[in-house]
Amino acid sequence: MFNFFKNSKEQITIKSPFEGEIVDITKVNDHMFSSKMLGDGVAVIPSNNKAVAPCDGEITQIFPTNHAFGITTKEGLEILVHIGIDTVELKGEGFKRILEAGTWVKKGDAIVEVDLEYIKNNGKDTITPIIITNMDKIESMHKNFKNIENVISITLKK
Repeated sequence: MFNFFKNSKEQITIKSPFEGEIVDITKVNDHMFSSKMLGDGVAVIPSNNKAVAPCDGEITQIFPTNHAFGITTKEGLEILVHIGIDTVELKGEGFKRILEAGTWVKKGDAIVEVDLEYIKNNGKDTITPIIITNMDKIESMHKNFKNIENVISITLKK
């Protein structure tokens, strides 16, 4: 009858896919990300070598070079994790796929193993954007640069 106590808006929290320093997306040295052309989010400068699921959902895409993957939550939110800048040019070297597209993951499940030293030694930046690609689903977004467990808090539109 009356749903006074029911929260009608869905909340989603996004974890950093790596341990490391969280920075604003506008600091990424790639116009596609820094201009928010692909969507909004944050970036992490990784300090460990396993990229993990930033949320529960289905891995909907892993690029053939393993440098980027997409996850879709049960609510339909689409998150892109792009490991490094211009790392597609490495043609998959330095990246080892752990899980496949179509796999349902829990927040924190390892998806790709990354050789950060190889990436750096080949002149690529390891900074990793975490982008919400379907911003039209979002009512509000709060970014937290201090807590890798909750770097983005999202309230979805009703």
